[in-house]
Amino acid sequence: MTTYCDYCNSHPEDTYNRNYHDTQYGFPLDNDDELFERLILEINQAGLSWITILKKADNFRKAYHGFKIAKVAKYTEKDRERLLSDAGIIRNKLKVNAAIVNAQKILELQKEHGSFKNWLDQHHPLTKDEWTKLFKSTFVFTGGEIVNEFLMSTGYLPGAHQKDCPIFKKVAAQKPAWMKK
Repeated sequence: MTTYCDYCNSHPEDTYNRNYHDTQYGFPLDNDDELFERLILEINQAGLSWITILKKADNFRKAYHGFKIAKVAKYTEKDRERLLSDAGIIRNKLKVNAAIVNAQKILELQKEHGSFKNWLDQHHPLTKDEWTKLFKSTFVFTGGEIVNEFLMSTGYLPGAHQKDCPIFKKVAAQKPAWMKK
């Protein structure tokens, strides 16, 4: 029998988490819109269970125009109202505002560093505390747990998978050598 991470073993019938675990969690992302999506989903998870976010992920993608950073950065008050009335996503003013403000900030980072990914890469490696401090000074609604999960889920911090989990090796194989430090 294959040994997976404790979380998957404790939720054997949960196909949402299992699929996320096996195909996304910990795998490096190269696309800025995908990185932005992961950040916004992690922000929306605050105070809720991750399964809630996974079940609503397609709704989030539709509501936020596929997490196109340039599009979300231009959202108006009308867009805020649309999002706050969309029962398919998390309707929280602070979280909706964070998506818009953080998209605007990522556009600034792209201008300065070429991409959001470049900005992340240029700061790697940092400790969890150093990352949290950096994120709090750069973005809104990014506390320690959000930053930790965002960075683990995108491969910048270790801990997404236990070493005996078969997905651990798949994730490690996709990471560039400099990221394995």
